[in-house]
Amino acid sequence: MATASLVLAPTPFSRSRNSKLSLKKPSILLQRFPKASSHKPFSSRLRPPSSRPPPGGPAIPAARFRFLVACDDDGAKSKGLIPPRSAGADGGGTAVGFPNVLGILHLAASLGIILGADKFLKQAFAAAAIKFPSALFGMFCVFSVLMVLDYVAPSAAMGLMGFFDPATLFIQRWLPLFYVPSLVVLPLAVRDIPAASGLKICFILVGGWLASLCVAGYTAITVRKIVRTEMIPAEPMTKPSPFTSVELWAWTAIYILTFILALVSPIALGTSARTCLPFLLAATVLGYMLGSGLPSNVKKVFHPIICCAFAADLAALAYGYFSRSGMDAVLADYLTKVSSNPGAGDILMGFLGSVIISFAFSMFKQRKLVKRHAAEIFSSVIIATTFSLYSTAIIGRAVGLESTFTISILPRCITVALALSIVSLFEGANSSLTAAAVVVTGLVGANFVQAVMDKLQLHDPIARGIATASSAHGLGTAALSAKEPEALPFCAIAYGLTGIFGSLLCSIPVVRQSLLLIVK
Repeated sequence: MATASLVLAPTPFSRSRNSKLSLKKPSILLQRFPKASSHKPFSSRLRPPSSRPPPGGPAIPAARFRFLVACDDDGAKSKGLIPPRSAGADGGGTAVGFPNVLGILHLAASLGIILGADKFLKQAFAAAAIKFPSALFGMFCVFSVLMVLDYVAPSAAMGLMGFFDPATLFIQRWLPLFYVPSLVVLPLAVRDIPAASGLKICFILVGGWLASLCVAGYTAITVRKIVRTEMIPAEPMTKPSPFTSVELWAWTAIYILTFILALVSPIALGTSARTCLPFLLAATVLGYMLGSGLPSNVKKVFHPIICCAFAADLAALAYGYFSRSGMDAVLADYLTKVSSNPGAGDILMGFLGSVIISFAFSMFKQRKLVKRHAAEIFSSVIIATTFSLYSTAIIGRAVGLESTFTISILPRCITVALALSIVSLFEGANSSLTAAAVVVTGLVGANFVQAVMDKLQLHDPIARGIATASSAHGLGTAALSAKEPEALPFCAIAYGLTGIFGSLLCSIPVVRQSLLLIVK
């Protein structure tokens, strides 16, 4: 039977004379020796096998050894490694920039593959005239590939996960930014809606969000009690690094310089949208950074997403005033929806498909929980989505909201891409109002979802994730994932399934006709 031993290797630093070494589990070792050699003095096993001096030869000084790897008594590697110091730690330069360059290249490669896959799927679906969102298809494809690899070659699945870790962390760090553009241009979308109708719509959106949250959350808890599934600890999710002062000052410099450039030469980069892009993007990023640094009690009522949108609108207002072009023109340049002439909002929204695809990695990491709680997930999503569609139609009819407006806000709890596909199945729907309603619903959820779920005693991460995604789609998911990454897998699966089931439900003629009958 093999026993654990301590092996040392050369190092540039020495240990103190009075320091003591206490061996505890896990023990520090490099390799294992047969039990037959255990009769040798401990000091004779402090040398690597290849470095043992011949009898009578000079001993290797202990000051030239370092600990290499930590293992337990079974030879398994421990997580508590002792990092060695670099050769130039005490003096002289070290190539500390090289790993950073490799990290940047790794991020670029992994993120570029996800972006490329999203673009390819969009083009393929457009060429085939498929209205179903390509990103959701990509998410389930990636998840399926990971599951197959995990069954056939688990090491390959883990290697693939490790390769895309930089991209998923990058997306998680900036996730709320990608949902902000629709909120920034909200003043343009709601301008033609009468005040009375606007109040009714707000009542439906806020009340409907709370009702959908309760239905999804309590359904998940009720089903769990019926099937009697017990909670098991979720896999730890890596939290993104906080923003640094260097990043803050860098984006501030970009904002100031490009703002001045746009004032001096409004079409310096070819078009007004391209010229405004740098400072509007910088304003959006700065607003998110500043909002993320607010105290926790402030963020409960003033979420970083609101601060982010407010900063972008303030920058648009300032530029419109000084350039005398008006705020509306600047907001039109912020989100042009023209690929040949993109604005800052178009760049940010270009990541939405990649965000959805990246959710597959979070789902896979928590695959045991998703499989274990499939009953809660699917039942909650189906019930909450059906409730959301029909309750919106019923309340709209009850408060006397115009049928066109009611139809437009039916998919209020479904992400923008799928919501626009759903309302295209109804005649006379206002797609701009649909996008605005979805954004407002998501904003309400992002701002209040955690506090409301705490009040409702929804402490289960499964219920919190499903309830958030089923009631506030992407914006709610982005807000919850920032503080509760353990709920992100359930947010991701519920986020996708809500959109899928809502689209399938509204594509059924009988369901569509029943909704129209209620509205009219």
